[in-house]
Amino acid sequence: MRRVVSLFLPFLAIERLRRQDRLTAPRPEPRALQLPVDADPGACSVPRGGGWRPGARWARERQVEGDAQARERSRADVEREIAGLPLHARPPMRELGRRSEAAEHPFRREASAPVSGHLRSAPQVSAAPLALIGKVGRRDEIVSACPAARALGIHPGMAATHARALVSDLDFRAAEPDTDAALLDRLALFGIRRWSPIVAVAPPDGIWLDLTGAAHLHGGEARFCQRLHAFCRRAGFTARIAIADTPGAAHALARFGARDIAITPAGGVTKALSPLPVAALRLDSGALVAARKFGFETIADLLPVARGPLARRLGLAAIERLDQALGGKAEPITPREDLVTPAVERRLLEPVGTAEAIAQVMHDLLEDLVQVLQRKGLGVRSLRFVALRIDGGEQVVAIGTSRPTREAAHLLRLLKLRIERIDPGMGLEQFRLLAPHTEPLDAENLGAILAGDRMLRDPARLVDVVAGRIGPGSVFRIAPVESHVPERAVRATNPIGTTGTWPAWQRPVRLFARPEPLHRVMALLPDQPPKRFEWRGRSHTVVAGDGPERIHGEWWRRDAEVWAVRDYYRVEDEAGGRYWLFRRGDGIAGETGDLSWWMHGIFA
Repeated sequence: MRRVVSLFLPFLAIERLRRQDRLTAPRPEPRALQLPVDADPGACSVPRGGGWRPGARWARERQVEGDAQARERSRADVEREIAGLPLHARPPMRELGRRSEAAEHPFRREASAPVSGHLRSAPQVSAAPLALIGKVGRRDEIVSACPAARALGIHPGMAATHARALVSDLDFRAAEPDTDAALLDRLALFGIRRWSPIVAVAPPDGIWLDLTGAAHLHGGEARFCQRLHAFCRRAGFTARIAIADTPGAAHALARFGARDIAITPAGGVTKALSPLPVAALRLDSGALVAARKFGFETIADLLPVARGPLARRLGLAAIERLDQALGGKAEPITPREDLVTPAVERRLLEPVGTAEAIAQVMHDLLEDLVQVLQRKGLGVRSLRFVALRIDGGEQVVAIGTSRPTREAAHLLRLLKLRIERIDPGMGLEQFRLLAPHTEPLDAENLGAILAGDRMLRDPARLVDVVAGRIGPGSVFRIAPVESHVPERAVRATNPIGTTGTWPAWQRPVRLFARPEPLHRVMALLPDQPPKRFEWRGRSHTVVAGDGPERIHGEWWRRDAEVWAVRDYYRVEDEAGGRYWLFRRGDGIAGETGDLSWWMHGIFA
């Protein structure tokens, strides 16, 4: 079942101006935090001064006199002892250690402090009644008014001169429909990236979202409406949201419903639309005048009337809107595209099916696409060639490049490698070439190359051709990673990218992704290489060995590697094979490993 969300912003233009005023208003200077100063902090039970640390003297006295005598010392004795000191040795009152009373919380005092004079004099954004004036035909009319202005009798459709005469001191501003439309477009683009892949603008004050199959990603329809309403409230906009089976029903419920959030259950469109006025069907002014003339006040009044007489009274457009709202006629919404993908298209007079004809169409499309890319300063990283057959089927092939390019000859060579994957059927009559992944491509400085100072060695073309034949996942380059564990010390990267600096460790040419176990290993503990081992069903006798190279586990990754130890050896068997194997554990402590042997790589 299709589910459509209608987001209605009734005061979009007004609240956009209010939001702009708040952002452009000068901010008050921050006031420095002033802590309360107590002129008489009182006495303290832990004095300091005279060259001794707080508590040191009392600790010595506790050791000498005992805990019982220390508890008998009263506050008065401490004060008399401090008074007996000379003036230069008496500690200041604020250095006497802990106070006997609790200090006041500074931030709580800051929040409750009265506002200073410079804060009162700071300019504040006014929330006075506001109305927008726009050109409608040949006269100036009120196109939008805030609730406060409407309470004064100002409403949309009123003449501007009449409104000024009615409320002379009202804040009148010129409407900016283009800016409001740009804001709606930005909101729709944000919705594509965050809410639903299908979002359309419903001018002049709303958007549609197709939530079919995507409601569970937001916690359900009710949860999605709450989050969307909270988002609009944080942005400073009043919002009304409705969910229904059709775009027309959602549009009507969002603008004429009784609640700010209305969720219509599946199949309940007729019941939800019945009490709404006829204006909820998006009818023109002539149809609304005719509806009032014939006594149609709500949508429920239109339902029992036959379509023929109703069309003669209100027009065919009213019947179409009614069927769209009730689901009797489909109403597709044109989604807003996130990015404009460079694309070219060719339609042929006669269908083609040979490889030569398809290659010629590819050449023509590439010539057109290169011109589009040059104007935008882009290079392609991937291309999609779409061919439409006579029977309606599509044939799609795709290629990728290792770096941005718009060289038609190179791209044509890659596309020709995929012609054999196209099934023309009875013939191909329509072709499209799209570049879904593009990157900026600027001019390249070839002065040093043309002068012969250095040679141009660009493996990108060779990499693209090889990847086109055996697959892009089969062509890569190994790059180092900062890790001591061998299987984590390398990674696959772009074949034409830089690999970085390799460490000076001796590593095998072929390193296994997972070490393979060895059987029947004979070795002297704790540090000698093995003398004999079996691997993959064959027995190997070691004639030379070097090691061990001890590698500890990365304890910060998981607990099992806190004490893990590997001792690696480079060995050579009697047949000349050189292997890289290791033993788990140091041969002494049992928690370092189980002393099992593993094969991890093969040298050249």
